Amino acid sequence: MNLGLMGKRAFVSGSTQGIGYAIATGLLGEGVEVIINGRHEATVAAALQKLRMEHPTATVSGVAADFERPDEVARLVEFLGELDILVNNVGLFGVSPFDDISDDDWHRYFDVNVMSGVRLSRHALSGMLARNWGRIIFIGSESGVNVPADMVHYGMTKSAMLAVSNGLAKLTRGTEVTVNTVLGGPTYSDGVARVVDQIAQAQGVPSAELRAALVSANRTSLVQRFIEPGEIANLVLYLASPLSSATNGAAVRADGGVLTAIT
Repeated sequence: MNLGLMGKRAFVSGSTQGIGYAIATGLLGEGVEVIINGRHEATVAAALQKLRMEHPTATVSGVAADFERPDEVARLVEFLGELDILVNNVGLFGVSPFDDISDDDWHRYFDVNVMSGVRLSRHALSGMLARNWGRIIFIGSESGVNVPADMVHYGMTKSAMLAVSNGLAKLTRGTEVTVNTVLGGPTYSDGVARVVDQIAQAQGVPSAELRAALVSANRTSLVQRFIEPGEIANLVLYLASPLSSATNGAAVRADGGVLTAIT
């Protein structure tokens, strides 16, 4: 499919695996120059090698930066240059009882999940407005609308992300720049798989059994399965393309029907 993205330049944060990686490989398939990111040089190098094998004629580079370290974020922003597409994907994820979430945890989740997008958008938006074209896409979650009791800190950051995205969209009035959020549903990303494995080990049950139980317990899901990272990426590719020109300031769902509200 030709989405009209050939020659555009994109950065996807947190893209050495999972949803971010799926977005990166999808953009490369559309002829976009992509910069990927991970916390460690080794993981970035491994992802680059894999992407270059999958897309031998594409232009892809990478930069390691830990969004918990302001010095590394500053170096990353300086490296990026002008962007046509920014995908704010990086984020922390975890299950924890409310009483066990420390102040440091609250600050860490907010700094990585929310401020990463703030800092990157602050870098990219002015150039997009000056060139009168650009796409900023936040990878949100249905947990930002229906906050889980055992992930209050995570859900809070995803709610804040919706507010940032919607506010930034108002700065694009009358231009060809858009800012949107994708509300993903329960996705079997690498991070989720690790959490499932950890819980399964703690409970002494096979991971596959726990995974099936989690799907069955999610009574509002219409797809009745975990979503694949590529399914989230498909919606991101549309929002990144000129085809989505009338979609701005929106929270667009790829949640598998988990959210029960009509709008």
